[in-house]
Amino acid sequence: IMCASAKYNTRGPALIPRMKTKHRIYYITLFSIVLLGLIATGMFQFWPHSIESSSDWTVEKRSVHDVPVVKLPAPIPERGDLSCRMHTCFDVYRCGFNPKNKIKVYIYSLKKYVDEYGTSVSNTISREYNELLTAISDSEFYTDDVNRACIFVPSIDVLNQNALRIKETAQALAQLSRWDRGTNHLLFNMLPGGPPDYNTALDVPRDRALLAGGGFSTWTYRQGYDVSIPVYSPLSAEVDLPERGPGPRRYFILSSQMALHPEYRSELEALQAENGESVLILDKCTNLSDGVPAVRKRCHKNQVFDYPQVLQESTFCVVLRGARLGQAVLSDVLQAGCVPVIIADSYILPFSEVLDWKRASVVIPEEKMPEMYSILQSVPQRQIEEMQRQARWFWEAYFQSMKAIALATLQIINDRIYPYAAISYEEWNDPPAVKWSSVSNPLFLPLIPPQSQGFTAIVLTYDRVESLFRVITEVSKVPSLSKLLVVWNNQNKNPPEDSLWPKIRVPLKVVRTAENKLSNRFFPYDEIETEAVLAIDDDIIMLTSDELQFGYEVWREFPDRLVGYPGRLHLWDHEMNKWKYESEWTNEVSMVLTGAAFYHKYFNYLYTYKMPGDIKNWVDAHMNCEDIAMNFLVANVTGKSVIKVTPRKKFKCPECTAIDGLSLDQTHMVERSECINKFASVFGTMPLKVVEHRADPVLYKDDFPEKLKSFPNIGSL
Repeated sequence: IMCASAKYNTRGPALIPRMKTKHRIYYITLFSIVLLGLIATGMFQFWPHSIESSSDWTVEKRSVHDVPVVKLPAPIPERGDLSCRMHTCFDVYRCGFNPKNKIKVYIYSLKKYVDEYGTSVSNTISREYNELLTAISDSEFYTDDVNRACIFVPSIDVLNQNALRIKETAQALAQLSRWDRGTNHLLFNMLPGGPPDYNTALDVPRDRALLAGGGFSTWTYRQGYDVSIPVYSPLSAEVDLPERGPGPRRYFILSSQMALHPEYRSELEALQAENGESVLILDKCTNLSDGVPAVRKRCHKNQVFDYPQVLQESTFCVVLRGARLGQAVLSDVLQAGCVPVIIADSYILPFSEVLDWKRASVVIPEEKMPEMYSILQSVPQRQIEEMQRQARWFWEAYFQSMKAIALATLQIINDRIYPYAAISYEEWNDPPAVKWSSVSNPLFLPLIPPQSQGFTAIVLTYDRVESLFRVITEVSKVPSLSKLLVVWNNQNKNPPEDSLWPKIRVPLKVVRTAENKLSNRFFPYDEIETEAVLAIDDDIIMLTSDELQFGYEVWREFPDRLVGYPGRLHLWDHEMNKWKYESEWTNEVSMVLTGAAFYHKYFNYLYTYKMPGDIKNWVDAHMNCEDIAMNFLVANVTGKSVIKVTPRKKFKCPECTAIDGLSLDQTHMVERSECINKFASVFGTMPLKVVEHRADPVLYKDDFPEKLKSFPNIGSL
């Protein structure tokens, strides 16, 4: 036996047994093999295999062995800042100048995040998120140059909060190289919150990051910053549901959601009991054979229905809130061409920033649920058919795939950053068959009309000479006035002598008409040499020169629109089952009266020679509604809304009486409603567009010296 002291190395702080070289090599080799085996096993266990098999969403294809491992913890970001808006939390300068007016989106490379114990924070990336990233990387928005990027999308999947470790996911986000408090970062989430309260926005602290979320409420949605997206339905990829033409269907109302709140289900069942077989309330099937997928079936009593095919058998389909506001059933309903009846108070509908949901759905407050049947019965059949077509179109364009959802989200953000190149309302909402692609601008004006040309004011008058002279005097003060044309519509009385007319700085021409017709104001007179026309009544004496000049400047930016001052609205009267004319102050406007409005002279030719049906003769016979007819004509040709300018709403002439004022007659308002219904019937559609905005000068309400404002005298209400 060798001496023990000869077997130990006494030079280090610890005593390590010596071993022969061949033994040491043996153990090192064995240890290396075991270690490599453990590493390989761990990589295959935690690596998302679905991504490995379809990993073309990044430019560089990386093997599982190349993915770096990032160890947490790291700082946790602040919770989402509810005060964030594009001008406060978004760095638009990162987007730079792009001749194509397209934002550039960078996708972070895939990394494996582990906590302090070495446990993976997220084991997989879902198939849906992989499809979303693939769609972005294949799009014109994508860039692989991080320095050119305007938007950054993490490769961390937060679509479903149920699968997340909240704290660790936030730490992983904070590790991103360009995180910077989440500035210009975009997160996609469809299933926010968790039990018991189910928050309507992602609970992961995200600081300033934009959130494309499914299920926002008005309390958590940051208007103009976040993007409300649909909750994707996997059935979209699994079920080929052919489009069904619009028209009556077997059921009037259908509910297909499972696990509804008992109170909602009882109200639906009461509705079914009251209205019989026209209402069908479905629930989860409890007696299915083994191997039959429950998600593809719905039951009523002992009757089994195929889902989502059964949705095509109903005119209206109920979409109720569940534990979360956003529900995948909305996508299924749209795919079926069934008009969704959305009952979810405070829910921000998907892509509502650009989509007009009034054209495709009916939104009913939760408290009105018992009245649902009577409310839906009041919707005209023609309108139902239009809504059915629109519902299917929304699904095809924006709901049917993760690609559609991703690209619509990026386009909305793109439109915010490049508003002058934004997609129009019509492009977002009109199905291809009805888009005005060939006549997007009927005036064929590629440039803004030159300011130097000015406008021609046309004043239609009968015999209100004193008021007429006041209008001429006021309008003549407008710097851009080029010519003033008075249309004298009284065949029984001569216009005043030349010496009596106001002396103004521009040419004044009086045209005498052969007949007293309201349509004379829209005749294409040879005297109109400018592109812009201001139609103004002989009693509109309250508009200031600043208001008129500002209106002309707005028209120059939108020469294919009616730009005017008195705003009006058309409404659907559910009790009378027809359209109604509304002149009260509201938040919406769909018409501007041509008693004071700018438009392009091109529309005078259309009104005189191309007006559909007998509208022009009907207007002249009733001595009413020529302004409504012009609104219909322009909206039908351009597919665009009017623009109301300045806040003024009162336009009554204080000196005018019911004796000489057409619009003060008692039957006037009734006839105006009849006009709208008549014109809608002739046009075969309702072309008027409802909007909720007006144009005001930039410094209109600012506490700023009046002499420094371009339009200081805008007037009051």
